[in-house]
Amino acid sequence: MEVNEDVMAANKRAFLNFLDEDVGKGFYMKAIRDMVQNKRCRLILGMDDIRSYSLDLARRLIRNPGDFIQPISDALTEVTRNVDPKYLKEGERVLAGFSGPFGFHKVTPRDLMSSFIGSMVCVEGIVTKCSLVRPKVVKSVHYCPTTSLFTSREYRDITSMTGLPTGSVYPTRDENGNLLVTEYGLCEYKDHQTLSMQEVPENSAPGQLPRTVDVIIEDDLVDSCKPGDRVSIVGIYKALPGKSKGSLNGVFRTVLIANNVSLLNKEANAPIYSLEDLKRMKEIAKRNDTFDLLGNSVAPSIYGHLWIKKAVILLMLGGVEKNLKNGTHLRGDINMMMVGDPSVAKSQLLRAVMNIAPLAISTTGRGSSGVGLTAAVTSDQETGEKRLEAGAMVLADRGVVCIDEFDKMNDQDRVSIHEVMEQQTVTIAKAGIHASLNARCSVIAAANPIYGTYDRSLTPTKNIGLPDSLLSRFDLLFIVLDQMDPEIDRQIAEHVSHMHRYCTDDGGIGAFEKGARYTEEDDGDVNAPIFVKYDRVLHGHEKKRGKRQKNERLTIKFLKKYVHYAKNRIQPRLTDEAADHIATLYAELRDASASAKSGGGTLPITARTLETIIRLSTAHAKLKLRNEVLKGDVEAALMVLNFAIYHKELTDMEEREQREREMEMKQKADHDPGHDADMDGRTDAMDVDEVHEVGTEEISPQRIEAFETILGQHVLANHLDQISISEVERLVNREAPAPYTRRQVESILERMQDANRIMIRDGILRII
Repeated sequence: MEVNEDVMAANKRAFLNFLDEDVGKGFYMKAIRDMVQNKRCRLILGMDDIRSYSLDLARRLIRNPGDFIQPISDALTEVTRNVDPKYLKEGERVLAGFSGPFGFHKVTPRDLMSSFIGSMVCVEGIVTKCSLVRPKVVKSVHYCPTTSLFTSREYRDITSMTGLPTGSVYPTRDENGNLLVTEYGLCEYKDHQTLSMQEVPENSAPGQLPRTVDVIIEDDLVDSCKPGDRVSIVGIYKALPGKSKGSLNGVFRTVLIANNVSLLNKEANAPIYSLEDLKRMKEIAKRNDTFDLLGNSVAPSIYGHLWIKKAVILLMLGGVEKNLKNGTHLRGDINMMMVGDPSVAKSQLLRAVMNIAPLAISTTGRGSSGVGLTAAVTSDQETGEKRLEAGAMVLADRGVVCIDEFDKMNDQDRVSIHEVMEQQTVTIAKAGIHASLNARCSVIAAANPIYGTYDRSLTPTKNIGLPDSLLSRFDLLFIVLDQMDPEIDRQIAEHVSHMHRYCTDDGGIGAFEKGARYTEEDDGDVNAPIFVKYDRVLHGHEKKRGKRQKNERLTIKFLKKYVHYAKNRIQPRLTDEAADHIATLYAELRDASASAKSGGGTLPITARTLETIIRLSTAHAKLKLRNEVLKGDVEAALMVLNFAIYHKELTDMEEREQREREMEMKQKADHDPGHDADMDGRTDAMDVDEVHEVGTEEISPQRIEAFETILGQHVLANHLDQISISEVERLVNREAPAPYTRRQVESILERMQDANRIMIRDGILRII
């Protein structure tokens, strides 16, 4: 023990020297003063700072943390007493936690092997279970009435860092056999809680069950995380003997004894805005087409559905929640439902929301029960007490819940979400537990019609087959139809084929297999582009459709920042002008629904529709980063609502406008000197501009054939799968009787790419 004490003293001296060296920078002294001011008792130390002071000290700390935890705590306590002598009471200590890069010791629960036992590790995962917080006795005080003396006894279990473990039995008599009475008021306890941490589902090996590790947290760390949180826990990996005390079998239980718990995705990985970001956001908000731009940026891989994408943007921004003095709660979250034929990208839109929204939880109709969505009462395995487990909607508080296959849910389960969608609370009265949990979340549901496909001969209400009590809780209900139109079908097919032809730099497969790693903060580059770069293979002919602004799309990273900023920082107020306009529009909507034929709209027009208009208008004002809701916001909201309620009328109107636009483009093409010989029989408006560009060079079919022959023979002879455009130009000009200009080479290669014979990316030609 003496040697051990010498080692402890040496370690304490080394660490006091580390704190003394910091005096110049003053970082840790400031941290200690902040800790005293905030009445905390744990100081987080950066591994980088310890490494820069002494690499050997950092290495020994990670390999044998048991020799260091106590001396570091002693040193911190001594320094804190020097800073503020009155802060710590007798017997209180300052605890140490660690953060920073751990190198090979940063692992997931799957990587925790026996080689890590006894060392310090940083484990990342998702918390699945939390036990109740229990007091653990540290020191008991006993009074003997016979001798009027007090005796105290300290307790240590196998998880403590100092000394050997003691027994857990309270003394009832002293050495002379006199009875002892426990003075519970003088005993010392510390908080104790156990967690189960599981590896993040997206990073677990495919086809294998995710691994879990038990974590013990004590003192000020208890209740620092809840089930569903993604956390990074630094602690000492220890082996504990099982029930057989290790005598019969050699299998031990392992736990992680934590000294620091940091939440990844704090506020679901809230982005940090630079001044440049704020400047760009304000520039975008000033544009006239902000709404269209953001709508186009959501799920660009899905063709069309612009109104639904706009509604998704408004849903993610949400209105303003109001709690009145008389206790009335007016929800600010927007709920939305999509009903439609199979294969119209409903589920893909839900995946896009999962990718952009700061906090989103996904469930499916058959895979979730009513209690799984709201809350369940379960028994605690350790104590047998009843405890409450939060469901998906409670975990998604202040976020979005995506429910796919909504029509496949049981009626009883569907009724359980009525309360969440309007009152935004979950009330439980089961097994002696009466509780009300917050579930302030937006709901996006996707469902198929009652007969699988949409029957156009029936009214929307009969097709949907859900009760009005549930439908009126949805602010927007979109009917998504699979329209059989040759023109639209051709554009969809072209869009999908471009998506499939698109080849990323790393082949596309590796990026998916690696999975997204969650980090504590990922600010990215300050000067990162905010618009998606145009790619010929991915975006096809879009650039040649006239207005360039139509093709602008924000990057996912910037869109997340914009949505987060507008949702959390802007709280618009309703102006008198907007309020009067909303009242007038609501009266008109009610009148139109009453006079319409039976089943004219998708949604019943009720008082909830009035609140819907207010919420959508407020969300549009947030989108424009304004603090007031103006008349223009109400008009924009009404257009979205009109499309949701009277889907068919607006669709016809859009088709008419589209036909008129195409007629205008064709007329323009007829006025210009055309080169119809190069059209290959195609008269599509999208390709008109392209033909004129190619046509200026006047390439004859014989020259095109000669070019393709030379290139084909060279590729076959040399077994090539890719070649640069510059090399192609040199090759054909060497072989051909008449030289080709660079413009002619590029135009012929583009023609070959359109015929799906080659693919061009970054000046490299790939042979298909």
